[in-house]
Amino acid sequence: MQNNTFSTLFVGQNLIKLKEVDSTNNFLKDLVSKSEPLAEGTVIMADNQFAGRGQQENVWQTQAGKNISSSIYLKPSFLPLNKQFYLNIAVSLAVSDALTCFVSEGIKVKWPNDIYYGQKKLGGILIENILTGTTIKSSVIGIGLNINQSEFPENIRERATSVIQILQKNVPLLDIMKKIFLFMEKYYLILRAGNYHILQNDYLARLYNYQVSALYKHNGEIFEGLITGVEDGGRLAVDTKDGLKSFNFKEIEFIHTK
Repeated sequence: MQNNTFSTLFVGQNLIKLKEVDSTNNFLKDLVSKSEPLAEGTVIMADNQFAGRGQQENVWQTQAGKNISSSIYLKPSFLPLNKQFYLNIAVSLAVSDALTCFVSEGIKVKWPNDIYYGQKKLGGILIENILTGTTIKSSVIGIGLNINQSEFPENIRERATSVIQILQKNVPLLDIMKKIFLFMEKYYLILRAGNYHILQNDYLARLYNYQVSALYKHNGEIFEGLITGVEDGGRLAVDTKDGLKSFNFKEIEFIHTK
């Protein structure tokens, strides 16, 4: 374990750096399950994550030492279960704001948990909540970002990008992590204060395809729609020719055009 002097109250003050791990989320969940109390804001950061996971058990591919593979431990017991998507919103805003300190334009949040630059994926977020009854006892927040990886496997090359591809220069991983810690704390405190309208407004300002006519797929059928918002429970509101509809995670697919 390593104590740091980041200019935050608690996020990142306890930073555990690992050379290699299957998944930073798994490692952090193992720590949480042990009897010793873990400080809120603890961060796990790995040089190499060889079995990282995305949403719905998708595999997150990353190159050792080039990207951010990290997990943050929070205890949002104050958050009602019907508002838990606002934690996703807070984390998405923290990550996108941090990246915007380096990439000044074009960073968007693609519902529900991806970070995009233009039409390409820059990273993703995976939040795993541990519940006690109707209370969120703790949250393990996985963040994977493509930073200094300049080449990607052929099967994802057209869909993925990185900070080095955008800026044509290396950016120290810890510089970006420091910004993530700062913004994570900012938005987490907004969340704890119950200022959901601030989070909602900021999220919509960052939302990929918000108020833009685009193509989507649902139950094998492609349709044209306009994203009008995100409900408190996390469902995506889309205006279609058949009226306003809302979709849960994995019920709708974004159709990307070049």
